[in-house]
Amino acid sequence: MKSNDNVNQSGKGRKGDHKEAREEGRKDEVLDLVHTVMHQYRSQQYQVLRDSPHDITHMESKVLGYIGHHPGATQSELSQHSGRDKAQLARLIKGLRDRELLAGEVGEEDRRSVKLTLTPEGETVLRTLKQQARRLNAKAVSGMSGAEEAQLIALLQRVRANLDSAD
Repeated sequence: MKSNDNVNQSGKGRKGDHKEAREEGRKDEVLDLVHTVMHQYRSQQYQVLRDSPHDITHMESKVLGYIGHHPGATQSELSQHSGRDKAQLARLIKGLRDRELLAGEVGEEDRRSVKLTLTPEGETVLRTLKQQARRLNAKAVSGMSGAEEAQLIALLQRVRANLDSAD
């Protein structure tokens, strides 16, 4: 009996193997592309501040954004919200305070607690970041219909839900 070169041990043909490999490659490509898009977004987001006196990192912008939305928040509250280590946040907050983007006021009830607020310069930086985010958001979806935007949002929400689910 003559062997069939197009069938492997599992009984699948080579074409089936190639199709599975392509499908697996597309699955890898999805999150690689999401990563690339976010890298581009962040790079362009902070480009606007690189030539200014305020070279802000992603995490510093998150701290400014949180304090901007929650004036008077403490480092502990920020740590609970972000899930970041308190020591890491302490360094970030110190750097932002040293650059006069954040101000701190010792709590009346607990002298160890410092209530954080944005300085006028911190508000300016946060406003600049928000304006740049709006521009980039519009640029990212330019040429898409409302239905395409909604579909993209739905698909990305499904990816997020898949990653959030327990194995």
